Amino acid sequence: MRFPFLSTLAAIPLVAQAAVIVPGATWTDTSGNVIQAHGAGILKVGPTFYWHGEDKAANSGLFSAVSCYTSTDLVSWTRQINALTPINGTMISTSNIVERPKVVFNKANSEYVMWFHSDTSNYGAAMVGVATAKTPCGPYTYKASWNPLGAQSRDMGIFVDDDAAQTAYLLYASDNNQNFKISKLDANYHNVTTQINVITASTLESPGIVKRNGQYYLFASHTSGWDPNPNRWFVASSLSSAFSAQQDIAPEAVRTYFSQNAFDLPLGTNAIYMGDRWRPSLLGSSRYIWLPMSWASGSPQLVWADVWSVNLTAGTYSVATGTTYEAENGVVSGSATIPADPSWSGGKAVGFLGNGGSVSITVQGIGAAQWVSLYYANGDSTWRNTTVSVNGGASVVVDQPNTGGGHVILSVPVKLNLKNGSNTITFSAGQTNYAADLDKIIVYTAS
Repeated sequence: MRFPFLSTLAAIPLVAQAAVIVPGATWTDTSGNVIQAHGAGILKVGPTFYWHGEDKAANSGLFSAVSCYTSTDLVSWTRQINALTPINGTMISTSNIVERPKVVFNKANSEYVMWFHSDTSNYGAAMVGVATAKTPCGPYTYKASWNPLGAQSRDMGIFVDDDAAQTAYLLYASDNNQNFKISKLDANYHNVTTQINVITASTLESPGIVKRNGQYYLFASHTSGWDPNPNRWFVASSLSSAFSAQQDIAPEAVRTYFSQNAFDLPLGTNAIYMGDRWRPSLLGSSRYIWLPMSWASGSPQLVWADVWSVNLTAGTYSVATGTTYEAENGVVSGSATIPADPSWSGGKAVGFLGNGGSVSITVQGIGAAQWVSLYYANGDSTWRNTTVSVNGGASVVVDQPNTGGGHVILSVPVKLNLKNGSNTITFSAGQTNYAADLDKIIVYTAS
């Protein structure tokens, strides 16, 4: 499954390094370029994290490169050499598909092994591909693509267990995405040897596994084309045991906050969910939804956080707090209305924005660039957008993905320069199209 995101245009220049994680924002590397690493795989070597992913800068689904970024804090990322590049006449040419690269280290051979979904442009081959290197970023040497154990493999992942042998497993959607399979890799991590489990009639894909207290937690989405769906979790006492019934990792209506699982990274007693918010019409503008995953309730649940940070030493996370401003308390102009519904914060929102309707909200700033989250509902099947201006300045455009109908509410971020003291933020003034209904905004001091 592939599905879109918001192309957020900030009112200030993009900053390469920041102290916080902002899901859905435009993330840039230390050179100021937009990070292109979709379908992520994360590998930690010593203090360094390596992020391998799909480079979609050309806005095409066809193979361009597997990128490699490095970081020591999961926030500031530096692009390194491309880990894998196209080879004419092979299954990794520019006419083919290379998705969801996952790199693992094989201690026996002191070798880094990359597995990926390898396919033709029409997704008819449904193969896995393998490449190897002696360093985390490579460049990797392509070995082959094939159907594992003679069966299809589309969206996939790799899990390395913590047993003495560090046994590795392929997790993959198979049989026209109807069945989900787990197969053991050989000692070199170059091939699969034995299928050890299958979840039949499950339509699962984009998998990841976190092992916690001896239990194996499987995370995966369902298959719904380009549209998001509620991602699920399952648990088993071993990878060959029967998994529990599926349960949601987030409220079902938000469709995993309009994202799809890519990788799940352990963090202390919890984890970090690393997902993609796909935009198929503009793949290079697909963004990243990284969120804390907490077991505080006894089961894994995503913690929505507009702005948050990690403490890698302590293995903890911290969600930023901000100041909330209800949209209906602003100055409503033109054809904008104030609908009432219990699903809205405060029971009200501002509707019919754009096409003559606008709202201006007075907020307090600290004289710096600040993250502002827009909480909205867009019941259309397509995206909307809203203009945003500060103190009568130039407007920028913030995209608003559809929220799944009804009054389901999501948030999208924009970074604005706010002066110290009182500021007026105006939404949807002068735009000819309708924007989404605006519930509230939250202004953060974190940057």
